[in-house]
Amino acid sequence: MDQHIAIASITPCVDGGRYPVKRIQGERCAVEATVFRDGHETIRVVLRWRRAHDKTYREIPMTLANAGLDLWRATFPMADVGRYAFTIEAWTDLYASWLDDLRKRVEAGQSDIRSELLEGVALLKRVRRRAGAEDRARLADAATKLASADVPPQSAWETAAALSDLMLRLQPRDDAVVHKPEIEVTADRPRARAGAWYEMFVRSQGDTPGKGATLREAERRIPDIRDMGFDVLYLAPVHPIGRTHRKGRNNSLRAEPGDPGSPWAIGSEAGGFDAVEPSLGTIEDFDHFVEAARAAGLEIAFDVALQCSPDHPWVKQHPAWFYRRPDGSIKYAENPPKKYEDVYPLNFDTPDRAALWNEIRRILLFWIGHGVKIFRVDNPHTKPLRFWEWLIREIQSEHPDVLFLAEAFTRPPMMKTLAKLGFSQSYTYFTWRHTKAELTEYLTELTQPEMRDTFRPNFFTNTPDILPRFLVDGGRPAFKMRLVLAATLSPSYGMYSGYELCESDWMPHHAIPGDIEYLHSEKYEIKVRDWNAPGNIKDFIAKINAIRRENPALHRLANLRFLEIVNDQLLAYAKWSPDRTNILIIAVNLNPFQPHQGTVHVPAEVAGVAPGETFLAHDLITDAVYPWSERNFVRLDPHVEPAHVLRVERTRP
Repeated sequence: MDQHIAIASITPCVDGGRYPVKRIQGERCAVEATVFRDGHETIRVVLRWRRAHDKTYREIPMTLANAGLDLWRATFPMADVGRYAFTIEAWTDLYASWLDDLRKRVEAGQSDIRSELLEGVALLKRVRRRAGAEDRARLADAATKLASADVPPQSAWETAAALSDLMLRLQPRDDAVVHKPEIEVTADRPRARAGAWYEMFVRSQGDTPGKGATLREAERRIPDIRDMGFDVLYLAPVHPIGRTHRKGRNNSLRAEPGDPGSPWAIGSEAGGFDAVEPSLGTIEDFDHFVEAARAAGLEIAFDVALQCSPDHPWVKQHPAWFYRRPDGSIKYAENPPKKYEDVYPLNFDTPDRAALWNEIRRILLFWIGHGVKIFRVDNPHTKPLRFWEWLIREIQSEHPDVLFLAEAFTRPPMMKTLAKLGFSQSYTYFTWRHTKAELTEYLTELTQPEMRDTFRPNFFTNTPDILPRFLVDGGRPAFKMRLVLAATLSPSYGMYSGYELCESDWMPHHAIPGDIEYLHSEKYEIKVRDWNAPGNIKDFIAKINAIRRENPALHRLANLRFLEIVNDQLLAYAKWSPDRTNILIIAVNLNPFQPHQGTVHVPAEVAGVAPGETFLAHDLITDAVYPWSERNFVRLDPHVEPAHVLRVERTRP
C-alpha cells in the first residue's frame, strides 16, 4: 500500500536519532511531532515507548495539540534511571473517518444514506473475527440495525458512534507508519542535573608544612566542606605517582628531594589505576573516606586520567599500548613548547585495543565497587570518540546511576559531541566569560533546545589549571561575584579548594603575572592552608549553597530569562520552578571595584503578578525585603554585597 501518512519534526531528537536525548529520572518525557496525511480521513497517532532492555512497547495515545499545524503531543514516564526508547506510529482510522462523514450527512438532513450505512456494516463485519464473544454480539446487533432499511439516520448515527472505542481497539492498522529510527532517551539521576562540587587534593588537607595528609587525616576536612553546603567532593587522582622524570615545583623538569610529583603522572612499583598512592594510605582507607563523605551527605567524584608515568606497570606488561618513536622509545606527552616527560599517552588505536579498552572498563568497575558513582574524565577530547561512546554505554548498562563529567576545554563541536556520546555533564567556557555581553550570549547558547537535550553545563569558578585574571585583579568581591553567577546561572557548578580563601586576593603572589595558572601550583607540591584565615568567604558560600538547595528554581537551566537593565556593569535575570511557586530574580554587579546602579525591568508575567501589581522581593543574601513592581531601582556595592538573590513573595517572611 502506498504511504499516505507523514511523520516529521519529532522532538526531542538529537541529530535524527543518532544520539540519546538527556532527561532526568522521575520526570515525564514530553514528545511532540508533526503528523498528517493526504485527503480528509481521520488518523490516529500513538507514542510507543519502552525501557531499553524491554522487548515490547507500551502505547500512549497522542493528542492533537494544534490542528492547523498538525502538531501531536504525549508524554511518557521515566520512573527509573537508565535508557529508554520511543517512536511514533500513525495510521488511518477507517471507522472514525466513516463515522465523521456519516455525522456530516445526518447533520445536513440527508435521508438517503443507505449506501453509507452499508459501508459501515462492512467495517463492523471486518473486525468481528478479532473480537471476543461479548464484543462480537455488540457488533452483530449494530450491524443488523445499520443494515435495516427503515433505521432513522439519527438513530443510525448514535448506534455507530457508541462503537467508537471498541472499533479503535479492534480495527487493523492497515496503512500504519512507524517512525525509524527509534529515539533513545537517557534518564539520569537528579545529581546529573544539579549539584555543588568541591575539588581538592587529598595530600594538601594536613596542617604540617611539607608533610602530605593521608586519606584518614583528610577526613577531618569533610565536615568543613559539608558545612559550606557542597554535594560532591571531587578528588584529584589518588593513584601511585611515578618517579621517573617526576616534575618539581612550578612544573620544573627536575624534582628536588621531597617533591611529591603530579598526581596525573600515574603509576609506580606500587601499582596503577586500581591502586592507591602509598603515602595516602590503602584501598581500605579510601573506602573509609568514601563512607565518611557519604555519612556527611557528600558524594565522591573520582578523577579518570588515562595516561601513565614511565613507571606504570603497563609500560612493561603491555608495551603495545603506547606510542613508539622510530628509535623504539616510548613517546611522552607534549603540547609544544611544553613537554610532559613524566607522562606517556595511551595509544587507543593499538592493534591490541580490545584488551586496552576492556582493561579500562574493568578499572572503572573496580572503583564503582568501592563506592564511586561519579567520574570526572581528564581531557576526553584527546581520546577516540568511539571509545567514549562504547565505554559509557558499557558502564551504564550495568550501573545506570553512574555519571561522567567531561573536562574538555576545547573547540565547541568537540565539546558538544562528547556530550552527545554520553557524558552526563560538561566543563564550559564560563571561566572565561566575564562581561554582560559574553555571559548573555553564552547562556543563551546553552539554553537553546538542541543544547538542552544533550549538553549539561557545570560552571567551575576556577580549577588547579585555571586562575582567571578577573579573580587575580578583582580580589574578594570578584570571588563572591563569580560564585553567585556560577551558582545561580547553572544548576551544577564547582570550585577548586582555596577559592573560599580568595587565593590571589590576599595572597596575590599565587598567580603568575599575565597568565591564568597558579604560581606554586598544588599540582606539584603539598599545600598547607589555614582554612579559617581572615577574609575567607566560607559563610557566604554556605549561604549561596543553602539558597540553591532551598529554591528549586535554581535546579534547572532552561528556565533562565535575562531582564532589561540599562547598565553594562549590571546583569539581571530570573528563574522559576516548573509550577512557578518559586520565582527568583538575581542581579549582579560585574565590576568588582565600583558600585553600580540601574533600573531593572521585571515583566508582570515573570513575577507571576497582574500588570501593575506590586510584590515583595526578599533578598535571600541579606534578608532585606523590598516592595517591587515592574521597574525597580538597584544599587550594588561590590565591597558590601555584589549581588541580590531575590525571591518573589506575597507576604513578608
